[in-house]
Amino acid sequence: MNSRQQKTLDAIFSNPVQSGIRWSDILSLFKGLKAVVTEGRGSRVRVFLNGLKADFHRPHPEPTTDKGAVRSVREFLTRAGVGP
Repeated sequence: MNSRQQKTLDAIFSNPVQSGIRWSDILSLFKGLKAVVTEGRGSRVRVFLNGLKADFHRPHPEPTTDKGAVRSVREFLTRAGVGP
């Protein structure tokens, strides 16, 4: 994991929950964690990490996530055994 991915991970786990994290940075973090990322229908993105699967919706029209999406990513990473 590179330093930019580490900053994204720290932002995801910061309190209070941040909004405005770029979706492309979250995808880069998943890839840095060796997750398998596949495209689903429409704006769906499937992520497989440490034996767990999650479906996320790519934010649009803005390239940044809202607080709810960041919470979902945080919960998924926690269940997958990833922390700050």
